[in-house]
Amino acid sequence: MKYNRVLTIAGSDSGGGAGIQADIKAISAMGCFAASAITAVTVQNTVGVQGVHPIPLDILEGQIDAVLSDIGADAIKIGMLHSADVVEVVARKIEEYGIKNVVLDPVMVSTSGHRLIEESAIETLKRRLVPLARVITPNIPEGEILSGRRIEGEKDFKSAVELLSNGGKVSVLLKAGHLKDNVLVDYFFNAEDGTTTLLPSCRVETRNTHGTGCTLSSAFAAALARGEELTQAARSAKRYIEQAIISGAKYEIGKGHGPVDHFWNHN
Repeated sequence: MKYNRVLTIAGSDSGGGAGIQADIKAISAMGCFAASAITAVTVQNTVGVQGVHPIPLDILEGQIDAVLSDIGADAIKIGMLHSADVVEVVARKIEEYGIKNVVLDPVMVSTSGHRLIEESAIETLKRRLVPLARVITPNIPEGEILSGRRIEGEKDFKSAVELLSNGGKVSVLLKAGHLKDNVLVDYFFNAEDGTTTLLPSCRVETRNTHGTGCTLSSAFAAALARGEELTQAARSAKRYIEQAIISGAKYEIGKGHGPVDHFWNHN
């Protein structure tokens, strides 16, 4: 028997709702084995981010080597990379180990509005890491930063995705959660077969949306690690996060944005 293995490279969230903690929960709930390499330790809860402590580059590199040289990975999920130097380390390691199932969640701003990436890292992310990803999963603000254009509604999604896909070489799941519509339609472009899939869901009225991006991208990576075809993996990840939001809406935890219910499928 062999595990389906997912390595998450991201920041730690002391509040448990986002980052490495959310990733491990989602990967586990999707039936995969989760390993981790922590890029930064955040001082964080449901109210916001109070501080960020970067992990030394040699320790980050050591974590990635330790996992990939021994356990290996069927997929890698990448989350918070706060500096250009961190982006370079992660890109170099992906190249070194030849991992193809890479899901990049370009984390830039927390749910509470705290900036989580240095300005200089954005260009490095676009130049070094996006081309190595199999799929990227930006929300609308992240999509605007990466594409350099405004995304004001679904009418802008197609042209934005064209800019985000690295010349049609990288698949893109552009998330619609920041729109005000009652029905939110995520836009998935599969760069491997040129198809587009619309993934609709109804808006859930809840403040428990902390870590939704981390959770979705981790579920996507887990689906790929299980061997699912790209578009099917996008559908599986969308269904997982949709149900996690619905199930988590009834809980009360903390004074701000609470987490989703990562283990809704085990309740």
